[in-house]
Amino acid sequence: MASRFHLSILHISDTHNLHRQLTMLPDADVVVHSGDFTMSDTEQEVFDFIEWFCGLPYRYKIFIAGNHDDCLYRAELSGLDKDCYYLCCSGVCIEGIKFYGIPLFMEDVVCGRDENFMQTIPEDTDVLITHQPPWGILDMDGTRRYGNCELLKKVELIRPKLHLFGHIHAAFGTELYNGVLYSNAALVDAGYNLVGERIKRLKLF
Repeated sequence: MASRFHLSILHISDTHNLHRQLTMLPDADVVVHSGDFTMSDTEQEVFDFIEWFCGLPYRYKIFIAGNHDDCLYRAELSGLDKDCYYLCCSGVCIEGIKFYGIPLFMEDVVCGRDENFMQTIPEDTDVLITHQPPWGILDMDGTRRYGNCELLKKVELIRPKLHLFGHIHAAFGTELYNGVLYSNAALVDAGYNLVGERIKRLKLF
């Protein structure tokens, strides 16, 4: 890691409205949630998640939306705590580390806009946050891969230090490839049950 990576990062994803059951999260400087924090895509679930997330004892909090969070499509979130950031094809620089986040909204997928958004990722991104995985990396469920080819091409081009995502519940884990540390932090299994053993493996460095 580059020397400026002095912040410890905790990565969580795919909590599907079970966030309040996460009472034993590891310590870190930054917590990142890479989408699918709701289950039924309701505003009430979003508000409950934000209340919980903003109350976590971390110096900085960052989150993006996943395909279950479509009620945030084209939404403007205001009033977040000053240490909490919602990234939607946008970025934030925290203590010299550049984070950039891209959501996964199904309307964008249908129209092909999601792949266009990938071209907007700044080349100096240190930590890339998406909901979907890149093709071929922590994207396997059964015998099928669900990653995005264009996303993989972009990541290989810009080479962020970290690429954080979720979406594929069966592919939880981390993988270091060509100098990029990839993390799928989906915390539920195929039946949308929290997997307690995964919580112990969330802190990246």
